[in-house]
Amino acid sequence: MTQVKLSSKYQLVIPKKVRETLGLSAGQEFTVLTRGKVIELVPVDSLESARGLLKGANPKDYRDHQDRF
Repeated sequence: MTQVKLSSKYQLVIPKKVRETLGLSAGQEFTVLTRGKVIELVPVDSLESARGLLKGANPKDYRDHQDRF
């Protein structure tokens, strides 16, 4: 487990090993979530990276509007 220190400007440095493992790059955006006293940083993916995500999906058995109450 690696520890980092919050700077006087309220900034954190993500350790190099973590950046390399997750493929993070400078300027990348994150969503910040809090769960109690835990802070989660979730990298924001571009819409381009989601292209083809649902390729081959078969919507045949999805619920229809008639199934809703």
